Amino acid sequence: MPRFERLLLTGAAGALGTELRRDLAGLARVMRLSDREPVSPAKAGEEVVRCDLADADGMLALTEDVDAVVHMGGVSRENTFANILESNIVGLYNLYEGCRKNGVGRVVFASSNHAIGFYPRTRTIDASVPHRPDSFYGVSKAFGEDLSRYYFDKYGIETVCLRIGSCFPEPVDRRMLATWLSYPDLARLVSRSLLAPQVGHMVVYGMSDNLEKLWDNTMASSLGYVPKDSAETYRERVEAATPVPDPRDPAVRFQGGGFTAAGHFED
Repeated sequence: MPRFERLLLTGAAGALGTELRRDLAGLARVMRLSDREPVSPAKAGEEVVRCDLADADGMLALTEDVDAVVHMGGVSRENTFANILESNIVGLYNLYEGCRKNGVGRVVFASSNHAIGFYPRTRTIDASVPHRPDSFYGVSKAFGEDLSRYYFDKYGIETVCLRIGSCFPEPVDRRMLATWLSYPDLARLVSRSLLAPQVGHMVVYGMSDNLEKLWDNTMASSLGYVPKDSAETYRERVEAATPVPDPRDPAVRFQGGGFTAAGHFED
């Protein structure tokens, strides 16, 4: 039995959006799928609406008659500040304004571990620590967490911010042995973020049940999220395929990995 009349999924043309399009389908009578890139044609129970996050009028229309939003849209890696500003900052504001004006009660926001990327890997952190972004991209996700907090405190729009680690079919390097989130666990986490009776405003880490951990994800237990997969399954293969890293390398020292070692994107 569908739990929502209409569920909006932004970023539906992306890798994670494509997975969630399939895995969340049973939660809603209608899935409204949106991206600024072409989305494959609608199937039964789907609507496809092409929209740029930076288009305020378009976002107002996109969020009309929607019960909840899974926001996977936006620039998904480091980029120019102008592009980050347009999609991840102005675009997120447009989304929340649409939700406010249209009475949407809950958002699941794809944040990122890059909002806290400059914490050392020797320290295990929970979701209450101050932001330490490692890039323009990380700054935009820190902004998103704060913006969603504002919209909850002032307007009552609930949000679960998912600080996604490394969401790929399988881990491909040694860092991902700690940060990996499997596609099925992503679907479990998003589903629980939508279905939990009350979430208020919360930040949780998007991670599978990995043996090696950078993050204390205790707060996610209140959602009923129970990861089923583990990067440990792939450890032998990953370690055989990748050299032992230099511990002095910033990409190894800090939780954000290569983002912390990269120079200014526009130089």
